[in-house]
Amino acid sequence: MRKTVFLIVGFLAGAVMGAAAAILLAPYSGQELQARIRTRAQRLIEEGKRAAAARRVELQAQLEGFKRGTPVTVEESTVDRPAA
Repeated sequence: MRKTVFLIVGFLAGAVMGAAAAILLAPYSGQELQARIRTRAQRLIEEGKRAAAARRVELQAQLEGFKRGTPVTVEESTVDRPAA
């Protein structure tokens, strides 16, 4: 029980210190930072939707091929994936 309390206290202390460091070291003002985060999040959501739509088309083609009895080979695309 005591270890759990220390764990929770340590976690909360770390979160508070991390938040304070982020506020003090942020290169942008609060409103500007929020706008940048919002823009980036919207961009990521749109990229995710496009990737999901493309994958859905691939999977539907595969499913139709399996229904007809002809397997469909899907080549792995490296266009949307970051370089290693």
